[in-house]
Amino acid sequence: LKDGISSENAKKINKIIRDEGPKGVKSQIQGDELRVQSKSREARKWWTGEISRLANAQEKDATELISPENVAALQQLVDAGTLTDKLARQVLEGVIAGEGNPQEVVDARGLAVVSDDGALIAAIDEALAAQPDVMAKIKDGKVQAAGAVIGAVMKAMKGQADAARVRELILERAAQ
Repeated sequence: LKDGISSENAKKINKIIRDEGPKGVKSQIQGDELRVQSKSREARKWWTGEISRLANAQEKDATELISPENVAALQQLVDAGTLTDKLARQVLEGVIAGEGNPQEVVDARGLAVVSDDGALIAAIDEALAAQPDVMAKIKDGKVQAAGAVIGAVMKAMKGQADAARVRELILERAAQ
């Protein structure tokens, strides 16, 4: 609370999380800290990190920006693999801007993670064609060289590729 949100906002957030928050999320004020606990560490970060940051930037209460239900829905999309954290931040901004609930923002903006192997393989082939020496390095045991291809694929797919799946596909290619 020292450098972050005000005590008044912390009390409001605490009350909303306790009264209306997602199941399994608990909060309390301890000294100069707002502590939020959840079975999912990831759900906490939205309240204590991104939402608080956006609230401070807009000089509003975090509770004015988004409901606990929408935070829970956003985290469920991340947990399900529909969104990466980066995409989830874009969805959060859309929800706050009044574009709808998290799923509606995902649908309207086309922000879901691309996990279609066909599309990923095409992007991998393109990235490998631009960096032909990388596959040789991977085959020689320098697996970290796959990072360059993963980065190129993520850039080509505007951050919507499943990076873990891209890595798997690259390593499968190298094993052939």
